Amino acid sequence: MMPFDPASPEPILLTRRVADSGAVASPAKLPYRNLRRFGWILLSLLILVVLAFTLIRLWTHQALRGSLPQIDGSLSIAGLSAPVTVQRDSHGVPHIRAASLDDLVLAQGFVTAQDRLFQMDLLRRHAAGELAEILGANLLIHDRTQRTLQLRAAADRVVAALPADQLHYLELYARGVNDSIELQRAHLPLEFRILRYKPAPWTPRDSLLVGLAMFEDLTNTFPVKLSREAIAAHLSPELVDDLYPVGSWRDHPPTQPAVDLTAPQQSIPDIPLDESQTRLTKPATPATNPGDPEPALSLPKGLDSETWDRSATASTSSAHDLLALQQSLRNPVCEGCLAGSNNWVVAGSRTASGKPLLSNDMHLAHSVPGIWYEADLESPASTGEFHAAGVSLPGLPFIVVGHNSHIAWGFTNLGADVQDIYIEQLRGSGQSEQFLASDGSWQPVLHQTEVIHVHNGHDVTLDVAATRHGNTITPILSSLLPSEKRPLSLRWTIYDPATLDTPLLSINSATDWTSFLAAFSTFGGPAQNVVYADDQGHIGYHAVGYIPVRGSLAQPTPLTSVPVAVDTAHEWSGYIPFDKLPQAFDPPNGVLATANARVAPEGYPYPITLDWAAPYRNERIWKVLLGRDHLTPADMLALQTDIYSDLDHDVAQRLAYAIDHSGTKDRRLHQAADLLRNWDGNVTADSPAAPIAIAARNALWALILAPRLTPATSPSSQSGPGEPLWQLYSWGEKSYAGEQIIMHTPDRWLPSTYHNWDELLTAAVARGLASTNAPADLTHWSEGKSHPVEIEHPVFTHVPLHNLLIGLPIGTGVQPQSGDTTTVKQVDRSFGPSERLTADLGNLDNSTLNLVLGESGNPASPWFLDQWPAWYKGTTFPMPFSAEAVRSATTHTLTLTPN
Repeated sequence: MMPFDPASPEPILLTRRVADSGAVASPAKLPYRNLRRFGWILLSLLILVVLAFTLIRLWTHQALRGSLPQIDGSLSIAGLSAPVTVQRDSHGVPHIRAASLDDLVLAQGFVTAQDRLFQMDLLRRHAAGELAEILGANLLIHDRTQRTLQLRAAADRVVAALPADQLHYLELYARGVNDSIELQRAHLPLEFRILRYKPAPWTPRDSLLVGLAMFEDLTNTFPVKLSREAIAAHLSPELVDDLYPVGSWRDHPPTQPAVDLTAPQQSIPDIPLDESQTRLTKPATPATNPGDPEPALSLPKGLDSETWDRSATASTSSAHDLLALQQSLRNPVCEGCLAGSNNWVVAGSRTASGKPLLSNDMHLAHSVPGIWYEADLESPASTGEFHAAGVSLPGLPFIVVGHNSHIAWGFTNLGADVQDIYIEQLRGSGQSEQFLASDGSWQPVLHQTEVIHVHNGHDVTLDVAATRHGNTITPILSSLLPSEKRPLSLRWTIYDPATLDTPLLSINSATDWTSFLAAFSTFGGPAQNVVYADDQGHIGYHAVGYIPVRGSLAQPTPLTSVPVAVDTAHEWSGYIPFDKLPQAFDPPNGVLATANARVAPEGYPYPITLDWAAPYRNERIWKVLLGRDHLTPADMLALQTDIYSDLDHDVAQRLAYAIDHSGTKDRRLHQAADLLRNWDGNVTADSPAAPIAIAARNALWALILAPRLTPATSPSSQSGPGEPLWQLYSWGEKSYAGEQIIMHTPDRWLPSTYHNWDELLTAAVARGLASTNAPADLTHWSEGKSHPVEIEHPVFTHVPLHNLLIGLPIGTGVQPQSGDTTTVKQVDRSFGPSERLTADLGNLDNSTLNLVLGESGNPASPWFLDQWPAWYKGTTFPMPFSAEAVRSATTHTLTLTPN
């Protein structure tokens, strides 16, 4: 043991060594030496970190710049029969000129992949349920959902059934994409390098998967049916009807004439629904009170009581499972953010040029890059003239929305009910398991094995069971809802290959109303509202897409927004005939418009949907357009960016009145009332009144729903204590339902804890302010701060220190914005207009178009975020179309030559 001197803090041995060396060391110097040594180590580490950071940043910049596409000179690619010219303007928009249509489509695939390759790969993986393979186990739930929904299998069936000409162009497009992949293989976009994988060759199936991803976003509403079923089990039929209105007095179907406000008016009921559609509504089963005897069940043909016990008719899904499903599907993206759009067309009688103007802005979830890719495509008359410009969907050939030399067209989502959830009856197990068909026969359950590859994890194998209805396979959703005890299957139009015809070439090539309708008569995309204009001065509207008819065509079965029994009344007998869909041509008032609200005219014989979008945007568009003439493209843009909310304005006045009459002494609430009463209804970014009204509307739902939606009120429900049942409430016209409740203040909705509605509405304002962390002085609050916009990159945003390492803007950041979900400019934090188009049929070169961000997916490109300032500030860009206009706008020219 080392000797130790109690009087000295150091060992004797150390003292002797110092003495023997002939030097006298101060004990105080030793900590200093250690500190200096530590400092050198720390400095060295810091230098290494800075060096590593610098090297990574240099590598990142080099990778980004190295993956920029060639845009000048010439490139040799396989598959072309003649040279193709790609002229890019100052925003990188490619104007592609080819000697033949085949070369044009191949070149479109090549050029699109130059700018959007990673986005295209991500879209096909998203639809197919293959994201966990590159992003890891966090995406496993997403992939399980997509595999269960069987989008990949649906795409395979469509490829096998496509008309030969459509398959031909998908193959040409794929060849162009693969030429681009091969050329980029040595310097792939940075996302591929970060995630350490390479893209597989593109195939026609991948193009269909991209289309199906859009189809899913626009039509996947089955979670609403499950949620409505769970909610309806706790409420009286009267309350359910309040929550789920079908149309409203604010509706303006495009096929009906404008209301003459000068004519004598009949009394208008509180909620005057479209009677023709209401008659097509199947009443919900009345909820039973606790302790009531269970109603007797009539067993379906071929079903014994033992089998029936396995398939209880009451909802058994927990609220947590249903909320998790909504989150997995991002359905809806945010409160009030239903995928939709605005479109309208005005005749020459209302325009400055004397020719029609057509406008379209499609509302979708924001992404980096944006969902659309602008392009101008032309092949000469010698090979069959083709010239179309507008927005394309990366992964699909041709133009989705835009114009050609003679016509223009634009979409909004129709919102048709194209999904049914069947309560299946099963017997047996394993390979001998059977389901009861609607004809009373027992059929074998089908099984599909799905293998999900997980990055840095083990493969996951799924057994997706399915039944069959008619000629379509309907997957069983049990794995998506662990608490659900009933076997529920999903019928969806995408499972019928005959409904997925994509005649974009015919649409792009149409020259008049007759050829336009002929092209759309086989349109198999998600059901849409299409507006039309042509250079001869005509305007038109037509609903398009395959909308199923339940029961018989002669006597359709009423729609129901809950799961249905398997019987002949709920089987699909076909689809609404194209010529029977809502339509209009050259209306006397010179205006046609849709914004996802009800389009079924009075007396319409076929059920389309019960779940129309809220009417406010559509109502505002009609009011503005019918009150104007001498309209210009600038007027169209002003309407696309209109931020007046009639809903919020009306609600604000009612809230101010409630606070005034509530007896509250809270000075902050009275300040809120003053701001609300003096507000003009414009949801400007600096408005303090708008976020007060919005927050109160949202808070009211919890106040009136939570007390009623408690598990104790329904013994049949599997919901447990504390389950957030009220959060399940979702409906296209939810905001309208809220307006009716606020304005009519029915006693049936007043909770017992409040004496009157003024107290309740005042409490909604107080709770709304608290839940949104509003400042003490409400004049310092604003809509822009409360509901900003933020668009993030799907990969770079999740890279540690991405702002420093990449050193370039990779998104918009958090920015204040105007508008809300009820204004024509329908926006939320990550949702809004995905493009803004106006086609001027008097001079197509006067047409305008801008995307949200830009053409490129590469942050090093000048065209990555160059269109964002215009989108954000409500300005736009010209859309050159004629040869002279394109030539004047060209800044770069690339020639693609045959290999």
